[in-house]
Amino acid sequence: MDAPFLFVDEVQTAGRRCLVRLDLNVPIVDGRVSDDTRIRRILPGLKSLRQAGARIIILTHLGRPKGKVAPEFSVAPVAARLAELLDCQVPVEADLLGEGARRAVTELADGDLMMMENLRFYAGEEANDAQFAAALASLGDIYVGDAFSCTHRAHASVEALPRMMAVATAGRALGAELAALHAALASPARPVAAIVGGAKVSTKLQVLENLIVKVDRLILGGGMANTFLLAAGQDVGASLVEADMVETARAIADKAAAHGCDIGLPEDFLVATELARDVPHRIALPGEVTPDDLILDAGPQSIATAMADLAGCRTIVWNGPMGAFEFPPFDSATTAVARAVAKATQAGDTMSVAGGGDTLAALANAGVSDQFSYVSTAGGAFLEWLEGRELPGVEALRREA
Repeated sequence: MDAPFLFVDEVQTAGRRCLVRLDLNVPIVDGRVSDDTRIRRILPGLKSLRQAGARIIILTHLGRPKGKVAPEFSVAPVAARLAELLDCQVPVEADLLGEGARRAVTELADGDLMMMENLRFYAGEEANDAQFAAALASLGDIYVGDAFSCTHRAHASVEALPRMMAVATAGRALGAELAALHAALASPARPVAAIVGGAKVSTKLQVLENLIVKVDRLILGGGMANTFLLAAGQDVGASLVEADMVETARAIADKAAAHGCDIGLPEDFLVATELARDVPHRIALPGEVTPDDLILDAGPQSIATAMADLAGCRTIVWNGPMGAFEFPPFDSATTAVARAVAKATQAGDTMSVAGGGDTLAALANAGVSDQFSYVSTAGGAFLEWLEGRELPGVEALRREA
């Protein structure tokens, strides 16, 4: 990868205090972590640091306490779950800015871990306050950024802190994410295709405008495809559509054509008169959609075309489902195409990157979450990367030229 980042595995961490910024913003129910997926994902990086003899100080946020101490947002349950998974002690220090934090870090032995209390108990965190960042910097020797899902936020522990540290590195999980995203759009193997679904064009306007100048094929699904269909003069009945975005959709289609990007829209549809599981439905061709019909998924011909279009692609980026996948049978297109992409990935023919909350759920529904090259758990950060934006937390780790 060409991106000029220093990775934590490249530096000597033995005996050194490592400020490890993680995103352990996990759901807590009755005082216990109810979903530890995010915690498990960063375990390999923490285990490696422990084995190297690093003295690990974990920084994270939890919820939205709005700059004030709120016991219900304490990271104690997160530390308890991490301690269970690592089979070691993970004490929590509440006094981030005082003697408590200074004493706690000096008492760490090689391979020890501790966790600072919720960063968002301090207004300085979300304000990207330099004094708050400096107080954190005084506690460590090396910064390890390992929270891609936070990199789109210019917060103190994400943006100001790494710039103050003599050594600022990307952790293992962040490093893997940067490598995957760089390979997907910055220097991809071509042809490149993007699958973009979701309800509205308006929420992904910048994503579409960025992708049409970078990919060879753009396959649209979900409600946003309805708006493009309407822009092309097709009747979409009572389907979800943004009538005020029709001209924008036409402009995107024209710009895509000018850049040699082929936009794929559904050619047939699964329609019903209500959105629910297993409701009566039928396949409709263009011109067969009645005023009461809801287009809820792409039809079999559309699935076949999408799979044919993707078959020769070396790189595929995916964000958003192709239909109302939460309500079978309107998960047909998403599931079929996801499995085809997964099969090509496993065969070594395709590099596939997916991300976004609905996308993760859709891939899980298709049973292929572990069969893509990389699946990002980051929501906002992944979307902003698709939009072509600079991410403050990534830029803060970029080495000086």
